[in-house]
Amino acid sequence: MPLYEHVFLARQDLAQAQVDTLAENATKILTENGGKVVKTETWGLKSLAYKIAKNRKAHFVMLDVDAPAPAIAELERQTNINEDVIRFMTIRVDEHENGPSAMMKRGDRDRDRDRDRDRGPRGGGRGRDEDGE
Repeated sequence: MPLYEHVFLARQDLAQAQVDTLAENATKILTENGGKVVKTETWGLKSLAYKIAKNRKAHFVMLDVDAPAPAIAELERQTNINEDVIRFMTIRVDEHENGPSAMMKRGDRDRDRDRDRDRGPRGGGRGRDEDGE
């Protein structure tokens, strides 16, 4: 069966339990139509680059899916109807990533950067060389 990645953005005012329920519903739709979800990643509440349907933030969820095309069509149809989902995208991939996705790895890098920022400035100068340039 073809492999897909399905990412959806849920409204910012939903609780994490409601977002998890949306992911479970997507999994249920796919399994009922002969597919399976290989991996589910919840990326959390993130800021959007611009407002979407009056939302400045959204809960991001990604599903790695192994399913036939009709199952994906049904998932997209029902996702389009759901008012809690503000955007979604499904792409076909040659293979799924092993381990965490780039967004999950990025979260670790952001935490490291925040930790380093809390330590204070690096170096001990004014930011210029001794000639003042």
